[in-house]
Amino acid sequence: MCGRFVMKTEPGQLAEFFGLAAGLELPARYNIAPTQVVAAVLPEGGKRVFKLLRWGLIPSWAKDIEIGSRLINARAETVFEKPAFRAAVRRRRCLVPADGFYEWGVVGDRKQPFFICMREKNLFAIAAIWEHWESPDGSQIDSCALLTTEANALMRSFHHRMPVILERGDFERWLDPAVEKKEMLEDLLAPYPAERMTFYPVGRLVDNPRNDLPACMAPLDEQAG
Repeated sequence: MCGRFVMKTEPGQLAEFFGLAAGLELPARYNIAPTQVVAAVLPEGGKRVFKLLRWGLIPSWAKDIEIGSRLINARAETVFEKPAFRAAVRRRRCLVPADGFYEWGVVGDRKQPFFICMREKNLFAIAAIWEHWESPDGSQIDSCALLTTEANALMRSFHHRMPVILERGDFERWLDPAVEKKEMLEDLLAPYPAERMTFYPVGRLVDNPRNDLPACMAPLDEQAG
């Protein structure tokens, strides 16, 4: 799964990476957690725009928002069939920018957090879906879920799942609302090449989502020093 991630790239670089006319002024985030607001890229009026979404998808038919805390991820293998996700994956796909994400593995007799990122430490995009929800009193929430797939060789050392990471050349197809068939998208939902990624252990600061500091992603050996 993917339960925490980092997004610290500055707005100008984000806009260039995703082909946007302008960046979105956002503070650097080092420990983004479910139910918090995340930045996403989606199509609107024939162009790509940034939109702020609540992490944890709330289906349009849900009676309240509580379901969202259980729907932070959508499995790529079943996303086209699950009632909570099947409408969104066909019509409301988006991209969530990230500089890396955290996962917890077992080391000895305890859980150890790791930071996973691109080998070149560059920005990447996680495939996601979004949904619009309205409450009986008229309040509205736009929310999202990150897609996950089976782990690659690098990730398998501490978890069996990983986020679906897309190449820049695949953004257009993923975001195109005219592309609805599973057969036209499922090749994008494969594990990202392990040789293009890296990871390292980090400290326990990341365990608490209230800690949103650069130190969350600092290598453990640097903290020890």
